[in-house]
Amino acid sequence: MTRQLPLPLALAPHARYETFVAGANDSVVATLRSQVAAEVIWLCGAEGVGKTHLLQAVCAAEPQRAAYLPLAESKDLDPAMLEGLGELAVVALDDIESIAPDPAWNRALFEFYNEQQDLNGRLVVAASVPPGRVEFQLLDLASRFRAANVFRVAPLDDAGLLDALRLQAQARGLELSESAGRYLLSRVKRDMRGLSALLAHLDNTALASQRKLTIPLIRDALSTGA
Repeated sequence: MTRQLPLPLALAPHARYETFVAGANDSVVATLRSQVAAEVIWLCGAEGVGKTHLLQAVCAAEPQRAAYLPLAESKDLDPAMLEGLGELAVVALDDIESIAPDPAWNRALFEFYNEQQDLNGRLVVAASVPPGRVEFQLLDLASRFRAANVFRVAPLDDAGLLDALRLQAQARGLELSESAGRYLLSRVKRDMRGLSALLAHLDNTALASQRKLTIPLIRDALSTGA
């Protein structure tokens, strides 16, 4: 069954395995790339270490048979949207702890989980903590997730962050020199979520001003509140 992702759930164009710098996360990436059927993988780690990037990369590898759901936006999402997703090859659920207190989401997720595993689909979820520390309302659901294959996603060091920035810039058709990348890293919060958002802004700024992605452009963008 093929499902077209709604626009709010579309994948970021740069979120691919090829643009993910693994650093200490080689085993995580290798496991995700393995595409084992009926597998449940739980990614945990601090904000900005690349969990969302990896979830979307998994889906990008199966573009017609995958769905990515950002559950932190659950107030704007209906649990009924899980119906039928068990037929897809892979489903990625981001910020799963955000729906843990909601009984309706717990019931819908439990039914989806059972359907998907019966049909040999892959489920990849992300949270800030391991499954044993997420207080799901439905105990049977909590029990299912405690059996998941758990990986902690480690943050990148400065060299890794620079490599990741340059890869993402390249994916956008931009050239980010090492000196410009280091200038940027020395002046902003060092997490990939914030850096990716800032790079998108710099891309728009460079396009609008017809300038290259240089230190002067970065300095001007930061001084105007980018």
